Amino acid sequence: MKLLFGLSIFLAMPGFIFPTKEQVRPMYKKAANSEAACKDLIKILAPFNENNNALLSGYKGSATMMMAKYVFNPFSKMSYFNKGKNILENAINTEKNNVELRFIRYCVQTNIPFFLGYKSDIKPDKEFILASLKKLDEIPLRTMIVEYFGEQEDLSSLEKQLLP
Repeated sequence: MKLLFGLSIFLAMPGFIFPTKEQVRPMYKKAANSEAACKDLIKILAPFNENNNALLSGYKGSATMMMAKYVFNPFSKMSYFNKGKNILENAINTEKNNVELRFIRYCVQTNIPFFLGYKSDIKPDKEFILASLKKLDEIPLRTMIVEYFGEQEDLSSLEKQLLP
């Protein structure tokens, strides 16, 4: 009983929130262009890992990789990138069929420099995402994916026909 009471007090503390994926998605977009937004996102997602919420952990991994573009030191850049990559890959290994996680990795891999050597999943992720898109019940996620693909020059005409 004491544990339950303590937990309820802890959860009611101001500033302690459990973000939802609906809250994280726009924050993630902002993080791509703002160091402060990126730091805020990483801070909010700090409690999550592949065991307690693989999706939010994946967003944390991607945001951690994004931090590499906001630091000057090459060692810091690689440190952020490798740490984030490990977090994202662990999340995907936990939920291999999660379309959103595979989409996050696809976005990362199509936007990073080639020399980082993290490009091997672009084709399988794109195929998986396109095959899953019509079965995807979550309209906001489907819209986000279709909009992203619409902005990219990465789809063949046949692949564009697969978009809902």
